[in-house]
Amino acid sequence: MTAPPELPLRVVLAKLGLDGHDRGLKVVARILRDAGVEVIYLGLRQTAESVARAALDEDADAIGVSIHNGGHLTLAPRLVAAVRAVGLDTPVIVGGIVPDADVPILRDAGVAAVLGPGASAGEVVAAVRGAVHRVQT
Repeated sequence: MTAPPELPLRVVLAKLGLDGHDRGLKVVARILRDAGVEVIYLGLRQTAESVARAALDEDADAIGVSIHNGGHLTLAPRLVAAVRAVGLDTPVIVGGIVPDADVPILRDAGVAAVLGPGASAGEVVAAVRGAVHRVQT
């Protein structure tokens, strides 16, 4: 007997706060879709609570947010807390302009992975799959 086909990963993508630069996140959405990932794109001006609720409602395997406005040290931990508050352990992946010195701070706050500008398609897919795998095992 053969194993049932594996369901594709489901990833919620969003922009937190008032940051209006979403071109990179749309590229990430395309990269993930091309890799067989089901993408739920929430778009601009989301709150941590709206993203957490969408992850719960959509049974998401991961959450990806893009932050380009310097608010990563405030917004990313707030999102992780909102995700935990709705009872999920869904990994949060942050992409955008994040200084190297801030990456350990974000990791300590519960962010599963951080991707900077110019991350390759392979790096994006590997970061998402790796974050989901770490939660599932």
